[in-house]
Amino acid sequence: MEELNTNIGENIKRIRKERDLSLEKISELTGVSKTMLGQIERGKSAPTITTLWKIATGLRLSFSSLVSQYKPPVSLVKRKEIIPIIEKNGGYKVYPLVPYNPEQHFEIFSITLDPGCEHIADPHNTGVEEFIIVNEGALEVVVNEQVYSVDPEDTIIFKADRPHIYRNNGNSAVKCTVVIHYSS
Repeated sequence: MEELNTNIGENIKRIRKERDLSLEKISELTGVSKTMLGQIERGKSAPTITTLWKIATGLRLSFSSLVSQYKPPVSLVKRKEIIPIIEKNGGYKVYPLVPYNPEQHFEIFSITLDPGCEHIADPHNTGVEEFIIVNEGALEVVVNEQVYSVDPEDTIIFKADRPHIYRNNGNSAVKCTVVIHYSS
């Protein structure tokens, strides 16, 4: 509940600033007191549904735009700030860059495989596809017992609802970007 109140407060404050409105002006538009609006913005008061509807109506917004977590128009993801998921004694590192979003049906990872490292992946659900773009090194991918060599700047695309293997047979690390697309 506290997270919801925080979202509401942050959304109202952001919208107010984007529209260059004072609390007093929003109070005039919505019929909600300036004091109550200030408390809601600071997360000090939990607004009732009736109050939220007054604010949404007065500002000509959808109700959900007040309660949903705000998604900024631009997000900068710094790989060096992401804590990787590590396997194979540190030889296989997965950095989740873009988490799954049900509206987009995909997620993106950066993966590093040390020399000699092999990762055997279980099949994903039916309809899932993987797009692997090799950035550095040479990646060997095995799908349906067929071996594919993927060189730097090359991409492999395959149905990932079957067992598959990532393998680094080279002398230097393999770095690749993996997009996993889930069927809708």
